[in-house]
Amino acid sequence: MEIVEAADGVEAMQKINSYHPDLIFMDIRLPGETGLKLTQKIKRVLPQTNIIILTNYDLPEYREAASKFAANHFLSKGVTTGDQISTIVESIIAHAGIHEKNLVNENIQNGEA
Repeated sequence: MEIVEAADGVEAMQKINSYHPDLIFMDIRLPGETGLKLTQKIKRVLPQTNIIILTNYDLPEYREAASKFAANHFLSKGVTTGDQISTIVESIIAHAGIHEKNLVNENIQNGEA
């Protein structure tokens, strides 16, 4: 298993194009581009990639956009536990039959976490 992080949307897309990850953790607010728009871009080129939006910004309009842009899960940082995240990740891995997992962590720490 390999975990890769990116500082912004541009770097994330470069790494995503190189690694073709099975799973991405995405925040809503990113330097230079929203995580929702980045999710839309990723799903256009890698529709099979699972994207989990993990954010402090649990607003109905963000949930709607995440669904529209085909994010697989939308989780609130303030409510979701580590065990819940682990269960979702294990389910994704089991369902996809992922043996060699590539994970991209696009969870940017910008003082709002």
